[in-house]
Amino acid sequence: MTLGYRPGDSFAHRLDPRSKLAFQFAFALAAFAHTTPRGLVWLTLACVAVLRVARVPARAALAEYRFVFPFLLAGPLVAALTLGPPWVQPSRAVESALASYRVVLVLLVSAAYLRTTPVRESRAAIRSLVPGRLGRLLGAGVGFVFRFLPVLQSDLRRIRDASAARLGDQRGSVARMRLVAVSGLSRAFSRADRFSLALRARCFAWNPTLPALSLTRADLPALAASAAVLAWALV
Repeated sequence: MTLGYRPGDSFAHRLDPRSKLAFQFAFALAAFAHTTPRGLVWLTLACVAVLRVARVPARAALAEYRFVFPFLLAGPLVAALTLGPPWVQPSRAVESALASYRVVLVLLVSAAYLRTTPVRESRAAIRSLVPGRLGRLLGAGVGFVFRFLPVLQSDLRRIRDASAARLGDQRGSVARMRLVAVSGLSRAFSRADRFSLALRARCFAWNPTLPALSLTRADLPALAASAAVLAWALV
């Protein structure tokens, strides 16, 4: 699985992208408003429901976000350290661990959106929600990110595989991370240059003809869930 759109017939595929964006916004707001064990339990249940509706395997989605896990784990570890005896206080890491877990939930819900929403529909949704030049700019930026991110992921995967084929997996962790980071950045800059050239060659338009969006009865449960989660977040 990659962080990109895949055609399908799931319930989430039939939803209007604006209703999915509304739920994502409400879910993220609730995650930051209720970063407690009880609140995260309810958010976890909601996240599981979203993944099932979108038919996105949780394990595959987590594997695609594995590059952020070292940063999420570093927060609780650093928070637990002290400058004197006893040197480590696990109780101090609880709040940071809960904050890291809420980020994982938000990322999983975002993975469901990316899996079930074409890039053009995402761009059209941004344009309809944010009118004017700002909306065109945001829509184009979202489209670029959604198209570029899977390519970068594929490049990093090939770099790791090539390094392992050359016994790079026998090096130290720091050396492997440095190799992947440097090679990944070099490939990203090269991709960006070619992407810019391709846009100019194709006469990129800031105001293209985008697909028409329309809310249907299928969006009513999603909008109701968004309203309920938003109300819970604001309470």
